[in-house]
Amino acid sequence: MPDALCRSCLALLPEVSGLSVSVLGDGSTGVVLCSSDDVAARLAEIQFTLGEGPCREAARLRAPVFATNLPRTARRWPHFSIQAAKAGVEAVFSLPLTGAGSALGTLDLYRATPGSLSADRLRTAMLVADAVTLAVIALEQASPDPEGVVTWLAGAESDREEVHQATGMIMMQLGVSAEEALLRLRARAFAQGRTTMEVARAIVDRSMDLRDD
Repeated sequence: MPDALCRSCLALLPEVSGLSVSVLGDGSTGVVLCSSDDVAARLAEIQFTLGEGPCREAARLRAPVFATNLPRTARRWPHFSIQAAKAGVEAVFSLPLTGAGSALGTLDLYRATPGSLSADRLRTAMLVADAVTLAVIALEQASPDPEGVVTWLAGAESDREEVHQATGMIMMQLGVSAEEALLRLRARAFAQGRTTMEVARAIVDRSMDLRDD
């Protein structure tokens, strides 16, 4: 279902190079529900790792955030802009998935060349974001799971469990709170130019130990 959702969205938005749909977690983490390619997936993970970027701002403001020329907006998101440039991304467009007054997640589009979306494509992107929001809400409401996690979301959520598992291991190893453990995890990822997920997997398989610092 997530892959079909991404393919449908991308077919409606031919001006973009790729896209992803992310569902927010507890405020510090999020789940990449689907992505059209590796670059889109990495952009989402980079923003969750750094805690900055258009998708984080769109969720916070509950309003669309566009960066039509990332090099020119480097001061706004300095770390994200550097990582996005390394991935070959020149423009990003983030639209919130807003339901019941709060942001459920974001629809994030990217282009390999700078420039804005045409008026027609922008209207289509807004409609796509509304449709994705309704789909997520409807599926959550129909879920028998008491926490509202639908079956096809469970696969994406399972990847995020590695972050929770790594956080728990750091708590035990360093004797710190869950909040500080997650901050240390994200700090290591930032320092090494990796995503939180990549570092979490290294900690879980014990090829990395933060006690070595």
